[in-house]
Amino acid sequence: MKIRIRKILFICLCSLTSLLVSGQDTGDERTGQAGASELLINPWAQSSGLSGSNTASTRGLESSFLNVAGLTGIEGTELIFSHASWFADISINAFGFGQKIGDTGVMSLAIMSLDFGDIERTTNENPDGGIGTFSPQFMNIALSYAKKFTYNMSAGITVKMISESAAELSANGLALDAGVHYETGKKGQAKFGITLKNIGPRMAFNGDGDDVTVTGLNGYDMTMEIRSAAFELPSLLNIGAAYDFYVNDMFRITCSETFVSNSFSKDQFLTGLEVSWKEMVTLRSGYSYESGIFDDFDSGRTTAFKGFSAGFTVELPVSDDTNFGLDYSYRPADPLQSVHTFGARIIL
Repeated sequence: MKIRIRKILFICLCSLTSLLVSGQDTGDERTGQAGASELLINPWAQSSGLSGSNTASTRGLESSFLNVAGLTGIEGTELIFSHASWFADISINAFGFGQKIGDTGVMSLAIMSLDFGDIERTTNENPDGGIGTFSPQFMNIALSYAKKFTYNMSAGITVKMISESAAELSANGLALDAGVHYETGKKGQAKFGITLKNIGPRMAFNGDGDDVTVTGLNGYDMTMEIRSAAFELPSLLNIGAAYDFYVNDMFRITCSETFVSNSFSKDQFLTGLEVSWKEMVTLRSGYSYESGIFDDFDSGRTTAFKGFSAGFTVELPVSDDTNFGLDYSYRPADPLQSVHTFGARIIL
């Protein structure tokens, strides 16, 4: 029965993969046609230090973003908090909670919010402002479930609720993620992961913020609504592999690689290297490559991130069954400011 379930999951995911990949050739030409780009932001410190290359090796609560199947790495309860200073003084705060259910299941809840601060209101009549401010708020809530079907294979699914609001306008939507994780070897050192992300219906902004008042020929004011066009979600496919090398049972060296097939932007190759001493002190670095990455913005580069990301984790036991960890990652950017992410986790 377990073998049959594993085959069904594999066939279903491969079918979805082929459907998504078939539309990737024009991804670069469609840049800018998708919205809800906050779904592409990794708020967690560990995986962002690897540039997101650990699709195959991610385990624990951070897996809810990269590959939900990795949630089965939670053996009890895990809580995680993170804060990132994004471009243009945007603050990103995230919280996650994961709980093992039964012998093989794990559920998690993750919340990410973006705070843009106060922005000056301007109109055609008041281009310099002076008429107040508004504060956009973006939030994603992800509810995930993953199950370990065999010793080697796990699978999971995430339902994400998307909320965006700005200046009397709002948009709400739903998206689905699905992932599979497979490992083999005496210590599970060879890993493979595949995930589909941000699959869902189109979204559109609604509200009074797009209303325009004009004076008609009869001298009366009329209010007209300028309808906003619906936009697609930034769907993508991740295919990753990783391998662990162990040295004297004290050091773990993990090499990871992920291919990202984006529907609305350039495809990426993500590479990561992680070195851990007794799983207590971990250093990591990653690199994200895409076409035109070495060019200037004027000559073809379409991403602000450029260069090697880096990060570290210090995780120590505070009691027999409780660990506490601190995470940090650095992502260089040009010409925008680089991104620093700080995180804390409690494992019970």
